[in-house]
Amino acid sequence: MQAPTPKEIANAGDRIEPYVHRTPVLESHALIDGRIIELKLENTQLTGSFKVRGAFNTLLTSDVPGAGVVAASGGNHGAAVAYAAGKLGHKATIFVPEVAGASKIALIRETGADLHVVPGQYAEALALAQAFEAETGAMQIHAYDSPKTLAGQGAVMREWEAQYLASHTVLIAVGGGGLIGGALAWLEGRKDIVAVEPERAPTLHAALEAGAPVDVEVGGIAANALGARRIGQLCFDLAVEHQVETVLVNDDAIAEAQRLLWRVCRQWVEPAGATALAALISGAYRPVTKESVGVLVCGANPAPGPFD
Repeated sequence: MQAPTPKEIANAGDRIEPYVHRTPVLESHALIDGRIIELKLENTQLTGSFKVRGAFNTLLTSDVPGAGVVAASGGNHGAAVAYAAGKLGHKATIFVPEVAGASKIALIRETGADLHVVPGQYAEALALAQAFEAETGAMQIHAYDSPKTLAGQGAVMREWEAQYLASHTVLIAVGGGGLIGGALAWLEGRKDIVAVEPERAPTLHAALEAGAPVDVEVGGIAANALGARRIGQLCFDLAVEHQVETVLVNDDAIAEAQRLLWRVCRQWVEPAGATALAALISGAYRPVTKESVGVLVCGANPAPGPFD
């Protein structure tokens, strides 16, 4: 299994363009005193996250069987697959853990997908999705460790560059690694990418320390979006190739970043969407004096939601 090439990411971006938003970029002097921060607001994407890009790219390049598609998700991937499948006329069966939260569960239900809410974490939902795939012949759409998924997610960074991304360094939150993997595959070292993970879900950090993907215990306030138990192999290989720096942030820093994005930018995001910014405001990542920094804001489905 190989990571997508920049050409494949460009093709994916062109392919999905009629189906997704071109999300805005915001520059702020007010988040960090004395420093301009570029924010790519992928939280404004359809279904509230970047994941709809990978879902559309996978469906548009696959022969979908009569049994439809199946996906396991902490919430955002399930909503993305359900939405994309519905738009393209396919049946979708989605397995999510209870920790996905009421807002994400309701979002998936609104798409009309066949939704199964199961006890446990993402790993338990994935096991049930794989069993469903084996039993029915439905097509599995992996949340992160698939070249087609990475190609779709890489289109985020391609789009941001086309919007004149000026920053030397880009901070990206990591769960299973689809978003940062796509970004690394597209950029090919043109920017420095910093992986930001919750202390209680350090999948990439642990893998890099061990020299291979390993299972980690998952918890914390961002677990329903960044709660993959093991980093994807594609992301791991790309992170090793590009010598990606990882930093860890605690739940208090994530919550503070969440509040700051609302107070300063009026962006109400879930904890995962604020995790990359948390590295800056907590000091877990300290830019040098003239280093310009961008932050990818990746998810907008907090629990409770604004209308819960």
